[in-house]
Amino acid sequence: MSKLTTPEAVIDALEALYTEAVEAQSAALHTFLHEGTPPDPQLRASGAFCYPQIRIVYNPEGPAPRISRSFGRISEPGTYISTFSRPDFFRPYLMEQLTPLLKYYEIEVFVERSQSEMPYAYVWEQGQASGLEEISPAELARHFPSPDLAEIGDEVADGELYEPFTERPLALFDALRSDFSLKRLQHYTGTPVEHFQHYILFTNYHRYVDAFCDWALEQLGNGSRYTSLSVPGGLEISEPTANSRAEIDASPWRRSQMPAYHLRAPNNAGITLVNIGVGPANAKTITDHLAVIRPQCWLMVGHCGGLRHSQAIGDYVLAHAYLREDHVLDSVLPPEIPIPALAEVQIALQEAAAHVTGESGDELKKRLRTGTVVTTDDRNWELRFSASAPRFNKSRAIAIEMESATIAANGYRLRVPYGVLLCVSDKPLHGEIKLPGAANRFYERAIGEHIRIGIETLERLAADKGAKLHSRKLRSFDEPPFR
Repeated sequence: MSKLTTPEAVIDALEALYTEAVEAQSAALHTFLHEGTPPDPQLRASGAFCYPQIRIVYNPEGPAPRISRSFGRISEPGTYISTFSRPDFFRPYLMEQLTPLLKYYEIEVFVERSQSEMPYAYVWEQGQASGLEEISPAELARHFPSPDLAEIGDEVADGELYEPFTERPLALFDALRSDFSLKRLQHYTGTPVEHFQHYILFTNYHRYVDAFCDWALEQLGNGSRYTSLSVPGGLEISEPTANSRAEIDASPWRRSQMPAYHLRAPNNAGITLVNIGVGPANAKTITDHLAVIRPQCWLMVGHCGGLRHSQAIGDYVLAHAYLREDHVLDSVLPPEIPIPALAEVQIALQEAAAHVTGESGDELKKRLRTGTVVTTDDRNWELRFSASAPRFNKSRAIAIEMESATIAANGYRLRVPYGVLLCVSDKPLHGEIKLPGAANRFYERAIGEHIRIGIETLERLAADKGAKLHSRKLRSFDEPPFR
């Protein structure tokens, strides 16, 4: 172990130790499968199956410099440690985080084996030990590290304070939490984690998926920065043909609970669309796992019930505040914690709406309204309206739906910039209920425009490589150095 002085050297050392651990455990699994010989206990005791970790030591002679950044900064002297998985996948992120630390601070950086073992299931899933499904998990757990949920948590992200003079975390998520979520992402979305892009759209209508895919195929055919479209089931299109749309429709997306579609660009700077389905539980589930890939931004584009008489079907709601009636995050982010609107995202959404609709000034104000959005966990809230009405009235809410506050609150909690643009699809309080005929006419008219606003917003934010996104409003006073 020696001190490392460049980001490249740190990541190369991480990759070397990670590869050693994967290969050591893969070889042991192969031997156990084909010869029935368990691994040498001394091999495991030596740390051969352990994740690598980065250890940063910062002991300045004076106070830490006051650097106005939302990440890549250290406010307190001490030792910072985190384990890492898949350093090849996280290389761009690690470069982004390590570069300012090495530039602005006199730190000592070490890469070493940790004491955290890599569960066999993650090595197995890499395809290096096929056939293990014939052996019971209980038998494998006798000889190899196995997943232990007691070791996986979000204590760092949830803001648990550290004891004085103890080692501090370097990042929000360690290797065990990252591997857990990378596997879940692949399972839920039906696509490889390597295809996820840094700018993410959420929707809960497959019609939006159709519109996104149509637009994506147009981009691939006109020399844009995008290189391919990846869809569930292993289909990836780089050069569209007359059959491309039919191939996408035939892909087995129905096998995935929350299918994802990736319009890929170099350095993962493209756009991922995830159809999260309906409800706050799904919204929390997918954002819990997407957070580990450290996306630059995520946005929700969905439908809502308009609560004001002045609104019309097809109007837009730019969420500026949230009444959190979804409750799924209450235990880790109490509802009294405010979720601030992020100016950079709000401005990009409004500018994109003006450009796509061709409206501005008073014309745009008639269709695009900012205000409080209610997110409920009760799809039939109308049946208890007399109980809800006073709270809605006091909050000055202008719309109600089932996912937006969860998307925003988990973005706040997990330090991922967020935004929400909804389209009014019905007005239950004013007799305009979403009936099949009217709904179909609304979908035909509104969906293409709405998804284009979401796409253009992310393209605007990506134009400066996300530099304006990482607001200090998402950071507490006691944060890990990595974002």
